[in-house]
Amino acid sequence: MGSVAFYIYKTQVMKTIATLIFVLFIGVAAQAQDTKVEVIEMGIVTAITVKEVKVENATEVARLYRRKFSTVKKELSFTTKRDAAKMA
Repeated sequence: MGSVAFYIYKTQVMKTIATLIFVLFIGVAAQAQDTKVEVIEMGIVTAITVKEVKVENATEVARLYRRKFSTVKKELSFTTKRDAAKMA
């Protein structure tokens, strides 16, 4: 039993060491690349365009409903002239 526990401990340590070596290798390889960066110079454009927006004075009513199907219920509960109560 003792040798099994030692074997498991040994594999864990080896995995840790291998992971650290791999991460360090990737880091060194990434920094070792000799890359040239091209600089692009662009001028500043100072032209300003103004667009006129016409505002209409149309008043629209937006309704907020608390429940999901309230608009459907409202539209299905319409009444016609025939449905209205007649005065006797």
